[in-house]
Amino acid sequence: MNLVAQLERAARATPDKPFLRHDGTTITYAQARERSRRAAAVLRGLGIAAGDRVAAMCFNTPAFVDLLLGTWRLGAAFVPINHKLQAPEVDYMLAHSRCKVVLFDAALAPVLERVAHPVERLATEGAVAGVPDFGTLLDASKGIDGIRPGDDDVAEILYTSGTTGRPKGCVHSHRTVTLAAMASALSLSMTRDEHTLMAMPIWHSSPLNNWFGGTLYVGGTVVLLREYHPLRFLEAVERERVTLYFGAPVSYTLPLDKVEHFASFDLSSVRAWIYGGGPIGAAQAERLAQAYRSNAFFQVYGMTETGPAGTTLYPHEQIAKAGSIGHHGGPGVDLRVVREDGRDAQPGDTGEIWLAADSMMLGYLDDPAATSATFADGWYRTGDVARVDEDGYLFVVDRLKDMIVTGGENVYSKEVEDVLSAHPGIVEVAVVGRPHPDWGETVVAHVVARAGAELDGDALRAFCAERLAGYKIPREYVFADTLPRTPTGKLQKFMLR
Repeated sequence: MNLVAQLERAARATPDKPFLRHDGTTITYAQARERSRRAAAVLRGLGIAAGDRVAAMCFNTPAFVDLLLGTWRLGAAFVPINHKLQAPEVDYMLAHSRCKVVLFDAALAPVLERVAHPVERLATEGAVAGVPDFGTLLDASKGIDGIRPGDDDVAEILYTSGTTGRPKGCVHSHRTVTLAAMASALSLSMTRDEHTLMAMPIWHSSPLNNWFGGTLYVGGTVVLLREYHPLRFLEAVERERVTLYFGAPVSYTLPLDKVEHFASFDLSSVRAWIYGGGPIGAAQAERLAQAYRSNAFFQVYGMTETGPAGTTLYPHEQIAKAGSIGHHGGPGVDLRVVREDGRDAQPGDTGEIWLAADSMMLGYLDDPAATSATFADGWYRTGDVARVDEDGYLFVVDRLKDMIVTGGENVYSKEVEDVLSAHPGIVEVAVVGRPHPDWGETVVAHVVARAGAELDGDALRAFCAERLAGYKIPREYVFADTLPRTPTGKLQKFMLR
């Protein structure tokens, strides 16, 4: 139950097989093995040992993979950080996880310069004054094997939004990471002939554990696109003969709207177009099938807490059950829809989705209260409310946790509200999601201004830009005299929606 062990097996069986393709270069399984050994030596030289935490704030590059596998070789835990975050958010995650080392792309240096948490820093993809270059250290090091961590040792700490507005660290073991990879490989029938395109950020739980991990598990090839761009995405699929791709719905629609010669690209190599982070309606599903000349679309639904693992809506269900997440758990997953009275929902009912997965996290880092509140008799309470149709298919209709999902990114409204509430011209604010045909939802702030304050959307966007990742910043601002409340003072967000 260790993906480094899978790398070792593949390096012995197929040493010359491409493992990573990036920017026209190839890294074979044998080379990847050696690079991971050298990364382990670099980290050992910085004092990293079993049980320590190592972070990476990177684009989709080989350095991210090298550090990941090198960290695991030492029995340390890997902490991937969203490269879109701003300094206060990064500072919190590094401090909360007690990271000792962080690797970052040179383009992100202005953010890291503002981080206060004391941590050894390594740079990649360019020179940063006063910061050692990871590639140079890698080339100069003599690789080490490290140790073989136990199945239940911590492998990852994945940050996700929580009920307090602060991100929570989902702690995953080597067993749960490997089982998440296995479940994905089984559900999509992945083989060693896979060419999996990583255009979505690799630090996201699903790209990392499901599709990178699944491809490594079966001995396939991972194609790294540094950052998603609609034209480069199409070029990579055609050039690399990609067979499998996972992305948010917007990553499929953007090329249709932005690339004039879309139809000229040869996308016939793809056997599985996978999307998640939001449903696709029937009209959109038909549009994509026609444009991509493929009926091989899959929707996946899961949570960082579960691996991710959850459900799949298969190609033959895309039109007839458009908007559904499927009707049963995938490999290693049990599923319930639980009504408010605690009974299982029947066709026509709505209830909260509960999941139990082999790849379930160990808990939230240093937060037993949140862990206890999230689980019920071994079931993970997702906070998603679903309607069950006559055939048992689930349709998500609301979120108990008041999460906004925009372009596959989770935005917790309270975090945005806390930032805006600090503005001297704002008396009160409520943030909600509004449905969006491409992004799933867009973030909308309803604002009550202080008497005499002159506020506009541009000023508030600029205020948020210094404190929040770009995808969390409200796109729309609705100015009102009051916000709707119940007689007891509880905010009625459903009226704002």
